[in-house]
Amino acid sequence: MAFLTRSRAACLIGWPAAHSRSPLIHHYWLRQLGIEGGYSIEAIPPEGFAEFVQHLSIHGFVGANVTIPHKERALALTMPDARARAVGAANTLWYDGSNLRSTNTDIEGFVGNLDASAKGWDGATEALVLGAGGSSRAVIFGLLERGIKCVHLANRTAERSQALADQFGTAVRPISWDDISQVLPRADLLVNTTSLGMHGQPALELDVSLLAARAIVADLVYVPLETGLLKAARARGLKTADGLGMLLHQAVRGFELWFGQRPQVTPELRALVEADLRGA
Repeated sequence: MAFLTRSRAACLIGWPAAHSRSPLIHHYWLRQLGIEGGYSIEAIPPEGFAEFVQHLSIHGFVGANVTIPHKERALALTMPDARARAVGAANTLWYDGSNLRSTNTDIEGFVGNLDASAKGWDGATEALVLGAGGSSRAVIFGLLERGIKCVHLANRTAERSQALADQFGTAVRPISWDDISQVLPRADLLVNTTSLGMHGQPALELDVSLLAARAIVADLVYVPLETGLLKAARARGLKTADGLGMLLHQAVRGFELWFGQRPQVTPELRALVEADLRGA
C-alpha cells in the first residue's frame, strides 16, 4: 500500500493529559490505511494553550483534538463551524489553507453510533435526554438535525435546561427530574448524557420497565462498558447504543480531516479499545 509522501501528525491537547484512548484509535487507523503519520498527547496548561494553538503548525501538527479544560477556549481561538458554535465548544481543529478551523465531532459521534447500533432510530418522534451539559448540547443538535420532533430535557438544575430550550427552540421541552417517570412511557429514545452510572459516580436511578418495547436506550458513559442503564435495557430486549461506540465514531472525522482518508469503525478496533479499557 502506498504511503503519503510527507508524514503528518495530529495531537490531543489537554490538561492534565489523562490516559486517553485517542492515540490507540488513530494509530490503529494509520496502520490499517498504510499512512505514515502520528498522533500524540500534548499536556498544555491553560496559560500556554493560546500560544500552542495559534502556532499549531509550527509545533509540527496538521490538526488536533481538544479536551478538558480547553474546549471553550478553542472556540474563540479558531474559526468554528455551526456545530461547534451550537455546542459552545470545539473538540477538533484542522487547517484550511492558513486558517485554523474547528468543529465538534461529538454530534456525528453520537449520531453515527446510533446509526450503527440501532438502525432506524431516527424514525422516533419523542426523545428524552438526561442532563444539560456540553454533551447534551451535542446530542440535542444531532437529534433535531435528524428530524426528531420533540426532545424532553431533564436536568436537576432547571435553569440549565431552560437555557438549552431557549437556544434550540420549542422542540426542546424542559421537564423536572422528578417528572422523568411520566415521560418514559412516551419516549422512543432515551439518552443519558450525565455522569450518573459512571465508575466512581452514583447510579442512575431510573425505572426502565416504564419504557415502551420500541424504545432505544443510549448511554454516553463508557466506563464501565456496560452501565446499569444499558444492562437493564438489554435485559428487556431493547436496542442500545453505548458510550464506547460514540467515542469511536466521534474520532472518524478528525482523522479524515488530518490524514485525507475516511477510516472505518470495525469490530477489531472496538475489541482493541475494550481490552485497553478493561486493563486500565
